[in-house]
Amino acid sequence: MELAISAAKPRLSELVAAAQRGERVVITRRGEPAAELVACPKRRGGLDLKKLKADCEELGIEQIPPDEARKLFAEFDDPAFSRRALFGDLDG
Repeated sequence: MELAISAAKPRLSELVAAAQRGERVVITRRGEPAAELVACPKRRGGLDLKKLKADCEELGIEQIPPDEARKLFAEFDDPAFSRRALFGDLDG
């Protein structure tokens, strides 16, 4: 399915449903393809570790050594940290 932006605006819900069914939905601007609606994969919640690993490799981010990771996580396992981060210095 291919249609102009002006025709797509009032039919957005219908077009999203079509994309979720697997139909190809192309939106044009001045007769040229400008965007394509595609369905997002169903999310199960949590982290997509495969995607995270691929993104890290693409960005050149190396894995943190386990001892450094433990120190980093320990810093954030502090209820007072959350209060300081949200509300600033509570003591002063």
